[in-house]
Amino acid sequence: MATFPELELSRRGILASGAATVAVSGLPQDDAQAAPSQTVKPVSTARVSFTVNGTPQKLELDTRTTLLDALREHLQLTGTKKGCDQGQCGACTVIVDGRRINSCLSLAVMHEGDSITTVEGLGTPDKLHPMQAAFIRHDGYQCGYCTPGQICSAVAVLDEIKANIPSHVSADLNTPARLSGDELRERMSGNICRCGAYSNIIEAISDVAGGAA
Repeated sequence: MATFPELELSRRGILASGAATVAVSGLPQDDAQAAPSQTVKPVSTARVSFTVNGTPQKLELDTRTTLLDALREHLQLTGTKKGCDQGQCGACTVIVDGRRINSCLSLAVMHEGDSITTVEGLGTPDKLHPMQAAFIRHDGYQCGYCTPGQICSAVAVLDEIKANIPSHVSADLNTPARLSGDELRERMSGNICRCGAYSNIIEAISDVAGGAA
């Protein structure tokens, strides 16, 4: 039998050519023709101005940039941590105009004119915020990754209680919010500590509040 070496194909070559054929044939004809010369669309950017830890900031950002990434990647404020990136762990908690938010779920361009406080803005190594000092005193952290978000949330929690803002476990909406273990655990439930330092965190917050929870 005559053979034609120049027409022989390896198994790998046959599979590769078949996959390429399927990939091209799976596209609509117009897309298949346009694919080689298709150009990337320009990124949409916008200017945003806000105040971070008392300092005015002006940034030109991709409109898809989260507040978390703006703080970490553009302002180098890496104290705010990226944990789950889905708003479930609380590691990215910052305080915006007095309210705590998950910065991974909020676009930076939504905060035009806002005042933002990160853990770096609460205190310095030479002059700690009372909550930072209490976390150290009561060993309210272990690995420390969630600690910046825990501290920012804890500061906001005490402001909520002082402002008589109720929680889901508040027994009476017509009386001032109480500093109790149940209240603190409910209000801090959005901040996960995988090391399990919850009891020490409650002690630290209670210490700053000047009462036992």
